[in-house]
Amino acid sequence: MKVIISGGGTGGHIYPAIAIANELKRLDPNTDILFVGAEGKMEMEKVPRAGYRIEGLPVVGIKRELTLANLAFPLKLGRSLLRARQIVRDFKPDVAVGVGGYASGPTLLAAALANVPILIQEQNSFAGLTNKVLARWAKRICVAYPGMDAFFPAAKIKLTGNPVRSDIQLADQQLDAGRAQFGLQPNVPTLLVIGGSQGARTLNESMEAGLSQLKQAGIQVIWQTGTAFIDRARKAVAQAGASQIQPHEFIYEMDKAYAVADAVVSRAGALSVSELCIVGRPAILVPLPTAAEDHQTHNAMALVNRDAALLVNDRDARQTLIAEARRLLSDLQQRKTLSEHIKQLAFPSAAVDIAQEVILLTSRNKVV
Repeated sequence: MKVIISGGGTGGHIYPAIAIANELKRLDPNTDILFVGAEGKMEMEKVPRAGYRIEGLPVVGIKRELTLANLAFPLKLGRSLLRARQIVRDFKPDVAVGVGGYASGPTLLAAALANVPILIQEQNSFAGLTNKVLARWAKRICVAYPGMDAFFPAAKIKLTGNPVRSDIQLADQQLDAGRAQFGLQPNVPTLLVIGGSQGARTLNESMEAGLSQLKQAGIQVIWQTGTAFIDRARKAVAQAGASQIQPHEFIYEMDKAYAVADAVVSRAGALSVSELCIVGRPAILVPLPTAAEDHQTHNAMALVNRDAALLVNDRDARQTLIAEARRLLSDLQQRKTLSEHIKQLAFPSAAVDIAQEVILLTSRNKVV
């Protein structure tokens, strides 16, 4: 079985793609998998580290504001389509999987034109433009939220949830290891702040503004800042004398970070939301307001409307986020309620279910 998996740009696209690939290899170790990503994006480094081959396309996104960079978009899109068609011709896949991101569109279109069955994995509760366009050619569309027939043909939809890494699913077993890893005190409230793989300016500036509050409350904090903010965060923590607050440029062992967290502050990207559902941690979500189609707000509201998470608007976060986090950490009953409700939205078998749909498409294609 030969499978192309395409997409990337952020960890929210890359890690689910790798989880699907790992599951396909587990089900059939002879599966031949080729990733297709966008040149210069993080998948070109993350995918080989996970042990898979990847080809790059020169595709770029189109900017929402008027900019000269948009003039290059049609040219790079055309070159990407030609390159994607060549990759499909050379690799001869039995099925192509798109997980979202710049490279997904040209690759899946090239596969469809070559009569290769395609599967779309839509991670958000509000479908992106590329996936809505590609849906006409898709044989199966795996989604993470109910009600996606508002965007896609109902007959093609399979509710699977979003795949998360296997270690995240075992996070509850890592409490002692997590405390040792981060040097935390037991019986002291612990807040985890994560803004995605590249950090989040609003969350970082909210933390910076609230350092004295957190110090006064005696709250332990694991704070993922991203590369751009780490030096500023370390300096601010040192000036505040808040040694119980730990800035980290990037957290590689997220299972341990989730294990020790009594509450989490996070953006509302699809992967982050899916991981929070799996680990069942009470969360305050701060959606990125500039996300395409405002999908992070839709993701967050899917939880908020089920009393499974709290929401703080990005525009209010610098003034209210830390106070809300302190309040949540002091309210054991609300944390218990949020935890119980968010766990009900988890899809622990998402990677398995999607991999089985891929195999099913391959089998049908061979029968035809």
